[in-house]
This record gives sequence, C-alpha cells and structure tokens, in this order.
Amino acid sequence: MGDNKVLPGVSVNSAGEATISKEMGDVLFDLALELEEPAGFPVDVEHVLAAIVLAVRCGDLDGGRSIGGASPPLVKKLLPHVKTVFRDFGGVVGEEA
Repeated sequence: MGDNKVLPGVSVNSAGEATISKEMGDVLFDLALELEEPAGFPVDVEHVLAAIVLAVRCGDLDGGRSIGGASPPLVKKLLPHVKTVFRDFGGVVGEEA
C-alpha cells in the first residue's frame, strides 16, 4: 500500500491522499494563480493537483519530469484538466468529494 509517484515531489497513496514536497506546494500555488483567470473558476492548489494527476494519467504530462513553475506551456497543458475538474466534478476534490 505504498505511495504512487505522480511527479517528482507529488505522490498519492491508495486512499487517494496526496503528499507534496514544500517546493511543489509553492509551484501548485503559483499555478493556481495563473490558471484562475483563463479557467474562469476559483482555482486553488487542490484543483491544480487534481489537474496534474489527470494530465499525467492522460499522457499530457510526463510523470518522470519535475515541473519548476507556472510556465505558459504548462498552464496551457493544465487548463483543460482544471476545467474538467470543475465541469465533471463541480470543483469538488479531496475529502469534500
């Protein structure tokens, strides 16, 4: 029942609980700020984390490579996944789900 690595610094255990490094926490926060306006939703770090998991599962992000910041290409890759989190799940993630 070990953790499954999503990206370097991000893992999810079998119960669906995520563990992130401090550095990734900062990146997720920056991404949330960058994604909020183009997504048109109140994006927070949990939404970004869910979008990253979806993007890795769909092959839109390489799970073996770390992400260093909120670059425009990364924001563009994550945007449809953030919208999916809101469209398909009502923006409810984590323990709220």
